[in-house]
Amino acid sequence: MTDGVAIYHGSNVLMHFTISLEDGTVAETTEGEDPLYFVMGDETLVEGLELALFGLKAGDKQSLKIGPEMTYGYPDPENIQSMDCADFPEDMKLERGVIVSFALPDGEEYPGMITEVGDKQVTVDFNHPLSGHEVLFEVEILEVSGGKEPPAMQ
Repeated sequence: MTDGVAIYHGSNVLMHFTISLEDGTVAETTEGEDPLYFVMGDETLVEGLELALFGLKAGDKQSLKIGPEMTYGYPDPENIQSMDCADFPEDMKLERGVIVSFALPDGEEYPGMITEVGDKQVTVDFNHPLSGHEVLFEVEILEVSGGKEPPAMQ
């Protein structure tokens, strides 16, 4: 399994990972599920998580704390919107913590979390749920192939 190929841009990577918050809450994990397969640089992972993988090889395990500036950023107050209750389907239960999905003009879906519900207005937070958090990123690299290694230092 360990073939000595290190992870670089364009590498095919198969790994298990866990992302946890400061209080130990697991935000996302592949443990107990299929491992994640991706190509370095394909934007499957945010930049800071990708950077933590460069140079690792099959069989390597790593655990790093990574700040919001390198992962999901900081909450942006402009991403919190107040909307009319009438903008939501009549049969939808509007309550705090509910994740709603909005269709963008290009057909893509964009999630937001309801943070407040008033008589006529609903506040929806469109920031990434992990924005503002330092995360613990734990990985186990299962396989690495392809990619372009940088030239050797002379």
